[in-house]
Amino acid sequence: MSQVPGVIRRLDETVVNRIAAGEVIQRPANAIKEMIENCLDAKSTSIQVVVKEGGLKLIQIQDNGTGIRKEDLDIVCERFTTSKLQSFEDLAHISTYGFRGEALASISHVAHVTITTKTADGKCAYRAHYSDGKLKAPPKPCAGNQGTQITVEDLFYNISTRRKALKNPSEEYGKILEVVGRYSIHNSGISFSVKKQGETVADVRTLPNATTVDNIRSIFGNAVSRELIEVECEDKTLAFKMNGYISNANYSVKKCIFLLFINHRLVESTSLRKAIETVYAAYLPKNTHPFLYLSLEISPQNVDVNVHPTKHEVHFLHEDSILERVQQHIESRLLGSNASRTYFTQTLLPGLTGPSGEAVKSAADVTPSSTGSGDKVYAYQMVRTDCREQKLDAFLQPASKSLSSQPQAIVPEDRTDAFGSEARQQDEEMLELPAPSEVAAKHQSLEEDTAERTSDLSEKRGPPSSPGNPRKRHRESSDVEMVEDANRKEMTAACIPRRRIINLTSVLTLQEEISERGHETLREMLHNHSFVGCVNPQWALAQHQTKLYLLNTTKLSEELFYQILIYDFANFGVLRLSEPAPLFDLAMLALDSPESGWTEEDGPKEGLAEYIVEFLKKKAEMLADYFSLEIDEVCDSHFSASIVVSDKSQVL
Repeated sequence: MSQVPGVIRRLDETVVNRIAAGEVIQRPANAIKEMIENCLDAKSTSIQVVVKEGGLKLIQIQDNGTGIRKEDLDIVCERFTTSKLQSFEDLAHISTYGFRGEALASISHVAHVTITTKTADGKCAYRAHYSDGKLKAPPKPCAGNQGTQITVEDLFYNISTRRKALKNPSEEYGKILEVVGRYSIHNSGISFSVKKQGETVADVRTLPNATTVDNIRSIFGNAVSRELIEVECEDKTLAFKMNGYISNANYSVKKCIFLLFINHRLVESTSLRKAIETVYAAYLPKNTHPFLYLSLEISPQNVDVNVHPTKHEVHFLHEDSILERVQQHIESRLLGSNASRTYFTQTLLPGLTGPSGEAVKSAADVTPSSTGSGDKVYAYQMVRTDCREQKLDAFLQPASKSLSSQPQAIVPEDRTDAFGSEARQQDEEMLELPAPSEVAAKHQSLEEDTAERTSDLSEKRGPPSSPGNPRKRHRESSDVEMVEDANRKEMTAACIPRRRIINLTSVLTLQEEISERGHETLREMLHNHSFVGCVNPQWALAQHQTKLYLLNTTKLSEELFYQILIYDFANFGVLRLSEPAPLFDLAMLALDSPESGWTEEDGPKEGLAEYIVEFLKKKAEMLADYFSLEIDEVCDSHFSASIVVSDKSQVL
């Protein structure tokens, strides 16, 4: 085998240019990208693209920009000719898309190029033909509009392997639509249109006065546009600012849609995409991805744009810090963005109104465009429980209850002020509820249906408010008033007792504090949740829409009963005990509990228990009036206990 070294020869310039052209122009979409950037650099406001056979047969792009001077037409398709860069130092603050002067040169080496251009001060347009970067014939004058029209025919006619590899025109046309669509979203003040040759309707069309969201809706559809969250942040220390739109947790696709522009240049960044998808992993189902459109403006001296032939990659300083800052901002914007969850409700049970299988949306985000019937709801977005559904427990209650076997409930309708002499007299007069027959006898003059309701519900309500009732009291208090009922004359034992309006400043202040620290989202979740089950005595599971929550029942109970005490202040019902409970014994039980924290230094338990009894006896009138805790001073016993059951909507 011969060991003679090969001869090193200088490649022909045509071969060099053709190799370079294959690197820059890899497919029709790359050629259109380069020419669109030239149009944008020429300050165009309208860009029209016409293609044939996916751009392999014909690409025609026309703009209304500044045009090309006639004197520059001779060298416009030669390599390294540009009007945007003069020295290498200019790269440090380059603000245009092009800077190497290779786009048109590369295209002319793999296709037949025709340029028709007219400047603002030109009397007519000029047309020139190019091949292998050279002008075939002198430019000829012709009619034309302001701007430039570039026609590319027979792309890759001299590279058979490349042309065979790109044998699917439909796929290439799809990539062209993708490129133009992305640039149209970023350049919302410019009109773009793409169509096939011979077609009258454009496949992509944006208006010059359209917003970024309008263009996203035009390119990707309503499903994306109505689920967008605007993001915007700036960091002067890192010398960058970001703006754009991202999808919320309600939208997901199988493949990530990531539009990234750095200094208005369409680029790719795998590290940034992975960082953002890490944030979305906590919100989206597995194997689904978001829609992302981000525009980063970084100080030009911190960006190196000359790292890839197609310029689809850039490097910049403080990359890790900038990525972390962007990730943190997106995560903060996604928090609390779940108000727009779409789901299906279960078929309602008999007796409940509402359509079954209806797509439901949070009231905060319902718009006319978001209620379309064509939206598909996936299985993971469906809610198969209904917080309003009836439970079997409702059908297991006994038909009637015996008054003798249950503690008798009384709701005192009127009480005097705390520490008043009338309160004690009223407490002594408060007797056990009469039997249903007695109540019915008192109201024989009422209509039959009213009397029937009275008999059924008399064991749950207090005696009727009649003039002859010894418990009836008239209040004249500056801090407690009675709610006047318009139908007062028709009130029976089955009516709900009137509530007392509390004007005590301390109580109103506590109610205001509860309202101020209330959380609307948590309140809605607790109001419309479905109970799943208990994990242990302290923790329970509850479902709300498509989320499963772990609830600390101890903390919730503390807050619930605290709010009931505040909102039901001076309006509690009472549960009469069949046998009074001695306060001394109750105090001793409490002191014997380790939770009381009693030590020998506090003194004997008996002495403390007696002190507690005397203290409660002094506050007996107030406890009875405000909390329905009645103390019999004769036997020092705790006579009745508050019924702390409330269904008021303001609680929690």
